[in-house]
Amino acid sequence: MAETKKIRIQYYRSAIATPTKHKLVVKGLGFTRLNQIVERVDTESTRGMVKAIPHLVRILEN
Repeated sequence: MAETKKIRIQYYRSAIATPTKHKLVVKGLGFTRLNQIVERVDTESTRGMVKAIPHLVRILEN
């Protein structure tokens, strides 16, 4: 079986004073609280979501 590549993302800055679209991207990535780390499949769509909010999330090295 081929292993799917994963990406670890940390939500480290609050989205309180950000546009609604940024809040929806944070929710779409699956974040529910600050400093949470999620693991997602490394696809172009996931990378695009992270690229839309680089000031709120960071990519962690595996």
